[in-house]
Amino acid sequence: MAIIKDPKSFTEHFRIDPAVLDRLGILNPMLNVDTKLFIDPVLLDASGHPEISGQASNSFREYFGEVITLLRASRSRADAPWRAALHHFNFPEVPGTCLGYGTTGIRGSAFGPMLTGQLIDTAKEIVDLGVTNPDLFKLLPLMEDGIGPDLISDMTTNVILKDLYRYTASTCEGLGVPTRPLIYRGEEFQLPRNPTQQPSMPIILVPKDILRSLPFASDWSEVEAVISENANIRARVNELIGEIWRLKTRREKKELIRRKALASRAAFETLLDAISESNAQPYNLDRDPEGLVTWQRAHECIAQQYPLALILTGPPTKKKAIALVQAIIEQFKVLIENRGLWKLLWDNSKPRNEKNSQMIFFAVADAYCKANDLDVTPEADTGRGPVDFKFSAGYDVKILVEVKLSNNPKLIQGYTRQLETYITAVSPVCAFYLIVDVGGMGRKSERLLAIKNAKPQDTMPMSEIEIVNGNRRPSASRR
Repeated sequence: MAIIKDPKSFTEHFRIDPAVLDRLGILNPMLNVDTKLFIDPVLLDASGHPEISGQASNSFREYFGEVITLLRASRSRADAPWRAALHHFNFPEVPGTCLGYGTTGIRGSAFGPMLTGQLIDTAKEIVDLGVTNPDLFKLLPLMEDGIGPDLISDMTTNVILKDLYRYTASTCEGLGVPTRPLIYRGEEFQLPRNPTQQPSMPIILVPKDILRSLPFASDWSEVEAVISENANIRARVNELIGEIWRLKTRREKKELIRRKALASRAAFETLLDAISESNAQPYNLDRDPEGLVTWQRAHECIAQQYPLALILTGPPTKKKAIALVQAIIEQFKVLIENRGLWKLLWDNSKPRNEKNSQMIFFAVADAYCKANDLDVTPEADTGRGPVDFKFSAGYDVKILVEVKLSNNPKLIQGYTRQLETYITAVSPVCAFYLIVDVGGMGRKSERLLAIKNAKPQDTMPMSEIEIVNGNRRPSASRR
């Protein structure tokens, strides 16, 4: 969970109905918070947006086709063609997409010189095998340590950036979104600006169908699935790199994949065929199984649809701040239990992860804190580790809230050790342990209450325990 201040979405800022972007198949980005999705180059060809499946896909192949030409001409490391290929691997982080792992905003990291040199060396080995297909660069995450989804996304974004700019400009013109000119590599683009960032930067809109939570080629299990379904590829893989199936750890697999894939042109092209035969699917943003964007939708509508009739008068004193946090927790409980927000906790019959519940609580809390001059900080650093939320008013008034799912195997430990450690570090005026019941509670609530009540009266009381029923409700036809 990221440290977030005053989150704002593209549609919220430009006063557009979010359903419009949904119909266009475009991600609605949060302008000052990274969404943990990534542009996967494997998905470019199959995009339903011609600007991507045609222009961007061609840009990718042309760019890396030039790299292959340079590497074929190189005769030694650091000669002129090798250095030119190295120059082509200058992929700075592009924050305008608002994608990635950023924890305090939308600016992340990029390729470093050591990793870049390592990639060029590997690409040179592949080219020397006789492989000339530009798609070889989509396989680098399978073979190289240190190549994660954020870096592959940065690489792809840089290569197709002009195409994304054109796509964004065309979309914004159709939506009537105000834009400003940007000159990039000799071409002018009319792009919207991100008001949350200084210095100002363009906003880049990205189609949903090229986004994944992890790039396809970073997940060997999906390549395995492709191979198992294709008899021809399976036979070649069994002959060339069949030992991979017996390995259990990702590191072992990556090391063997690299060694075997670089053993011959046939071995490497077997992997390329597996990628090309795949039916890689983008992340399902409508279902949102990992809870990556559900809280954002909640944040946009909660304050308007479910106003909280509690406005503090005067500065938020200790007593008033505690009362407000209690009211926010109660409102969260009401929305989950009685207003249908329990649905945001579930992906069909499976509960979404704990961070999803934490961020939905933040979506509720943030809207009401703004109206009462109370600051809420997700994942605040206490000096002993991050607590889920710290509410504060001035220097002295601090209130902690830890949110856990009932199915968390460390539910009891989180109360007796984790939260108490945070309390020792922060010295809050009050702390709450908020449990969202999605099943698996058993007798945990009784144990927690017994622990709370057993603490000696002459010491600081244990944190307050609040339980919210987040279990699935039967449909009206089954009641």
